[in-house]
Amino acid sequence: MFIRALSLRDFRSWEHAELELSPGRTVFLGSNGNGKTNLLEAIGYLATLGSHRVAADAPLIRMGAQRARIGATVVNTGRELRVDIELNQGAANRAQINRSPVRRPREILGILQTVLFAPEDLALVRGDPGERRRFLDELCTARLPRLAGVRSDYDRVLRQRSALLKTAGRQARSRSDLSTLDVWDGHLAEHASVLLAERLRLVHDLYPHLAQSYRSIAPESRPAAIGYRSAYLPPEFLDPARDPQSDDTAALEEIVLRELVAARSKELERGVCLVGPHRDDLDLVLGDAPAKGFASHGESWSFALALRLGAFDLLRSTGAEPVLLLDDVFAELDRRRRTALAEVAAGAEQVLITAAVPEDVPAELAAVPLRVETTGESTHRTSRIAEHAPGFA
Repeated sequence: MFIRALSLRDFRSWEHAELELSPGRTVFLGSNGNGKTNLLEAIGYLATLGSHRVAADAPLIRMGAQRARIGATVVNTGRELRVDIELNQGAANRAQINRSPVRRPREILGILQTVLFAPEDLALVRGDPGERRRFLDELCTARLPRLAGVRSDYDRVLRQRSALLKTAGRQARSRSDLSTLDVWDGHLAEHASVLLAERLRLVHDLYPHLAQSYRSIAPESRPAAIGYRSAYLPPEFLDPARDPQSDDTAALEEIVLRELVAARSKELERGVCLVGPHRDDLDLVLGDAPAKGFASHGESWSFALALRLGAFDLLRSTGAEPVLLLDDVFAELDRRRRTALAEVAAGAEQVLITAAVPEDVPAELAAVPLRVETTGESTHRTSRIAEHAPGFA
């Protein structure tokens, strides 16, 4: 899989861009603030419908514009598809496949697969559980695009059920309130079970790839492991060595329903939903200790890198060949980690790299440099590709 062409309109600092790309390695060079990361962010958005830098879409639209557009021509096993998305201020986003509108933007998921490693990934180890849940769900969706609809349905039901809990908690609990809550319990358990089954399957499948990636990056360190953390699931489901079963979804739905009933009085008192995948976490373990709080700075970087490289290997093992996006990371890594990342990148079909200077990129990855520069005043700077880019030594 590779991107043959990328187009931007009013995305971040890019007023307009039309780039022709090719398999192999492309390096976007430029000083901080010139807009090179925005290119990878746009590509990542096409693959995940989200940004690795901000939670909302509004900052992605160029200041003064009402909408932003991202488009790419993607080649996968010889088949070429055009995918476009329009981000709108105060209105729903719209998407197209081969210039034809689709009903929902999530229908474009799966056309382009990417794995992005960026300085923000340190939050996977040191940040809040939400960072790790997002990692799990985006990787699950890359493997099973229809899961995007399940995630959307789960979030919708969670919001509505939470609102009902707050209302019922403040008022006298009438029989109608509780019967309505029973209905939402069923909807929540139905969607939660599908999401949980895919997360557990992913942890099982990712574990060996993560462990091997970490060994290659930090062979002198303690072994790395992952597991799924949930306060309401039985221990046997949380063991990453457990083989997923065909009836897991049905079993998980029963478990979630049972736990919702058991937690109802506490939920009504607190007005929040206490059971479900929105409260779970991905355990990251080094040796016998959790990575968060116990890993050194170097070990944390190694674990974050191993998670991304493990994800890349996992997707590739299933027949996909994701585009590898490396955003200003080589300058953050020591020699061993740079070498490990470069070895993986050297074998990828397409790698898009950002760096401040050519010296930040390992020699074995140096190819097709494109200089990113800006014009205009500081408050309204516009990014562009320079006509002449420096070569690599």
